[in-house]
Amino acid sequence: MWAKTRSPRLRASTIVSDHGLSLPDVSITESPSISSATRPAVRSSPALSPSRASDFKQCPLLYRFRAVDRIPEKSTKAQVKGTVVHAALEALYGMPTATRSFATAVDLVDPAWDRVVAESPELEELLAPEERASLLDQARELVHGYYEMEDPTRFDPESCEQRVEIELEDGTPLRGFIDRIDVAPNGMVRVVDYKTGKSPREFTEAKALFQMKFYALVIMRMRGIVPAQLKLMYLADKQSLTYTPDEGELQRFERMLSAIWKAILSAGETGDFQPKRTKLCSWCDHQALCPEFGGTPPAYPGWPAVSTR
Repeated sequence: MWAKTRSPRLRASTIVSDHGLSLPDVSITESPSISSATRPAVRSSPALSPSRASDFKQCPLLYRFRAVDRIPEKSTKAQVKGTVVHAALEALYGMPTATRSFATAVDLVDPAWDRVVAESPELEELLAPEERASLLDQARELVHGYYEMEDPTRFDPESCEQRVEIELEDGTPLRGFIDRIDVAPNGMVRVVDYKTGKSPREFTEAKALFQMKFYALVIMRMRGIVPAQLKLMYLADKQSLTYTPDEGELQRFERMLSAIWKAILSAGETGDFQPKRTKLCSWCDHQALCPEFGGTPPAYPGWPAVSTR
């Protein structure tokens, strides 16, 4: 069940989650250096991620364009801003606990931008100089919002931006990146995801819940325990959504993911990825290639031997 709260400023006390988890001092594992919005493609075998599973549910043809044809899409300013904030927070948690002051975090925004552009140079052309200055100011405001929700000098995560990859018993491969994993001294696990937009309405809340169930299942299968809490932190309006999963619910979700993967493989064999017209088509980059809008998809290249995710 979701719980929605507005996060107050933290007082000088030990951070405790909604489940009473006091967070331990543990080190950060090695993690990727850029968020998934603009992370360079890594060639690997096909797998389900939250985004690719959502793509197929939304529109099988969109899945094909992204996962099979891999047609490039332009990053949006919102995506770039989110990437910069994620990079800054990742760098923050790579520092000694006592040094994670607000001033330090704000100073990490410009280097985060440099880091993002170094890995994806095309992003620099997306923004004029004055637009970049405005975007970085907005990123600093989001970092400020984070400090109103949590005090990073009071705990150490187990990992940040961790790549996770498992295979379910029926062979369904799952893959993704988890923003943060916290582990309490008693072994209880909390999964945290940062969002740089505002807290969701009913439709987008369902999409957020899908993502968190995905990572809850991955943790359950990797560690043999159900996470105590999954938390989405919406930095723009300083609200959090928390979710407490149970094993039966995650088992049902697992069966659903297996069914999605089976449908993807079936479509992959024939190339029959049907378009599905929805309200979200207004934001799709591929209308010119979509039969629903009078377009013609490129010739089907065949199911890839390798894919990005």
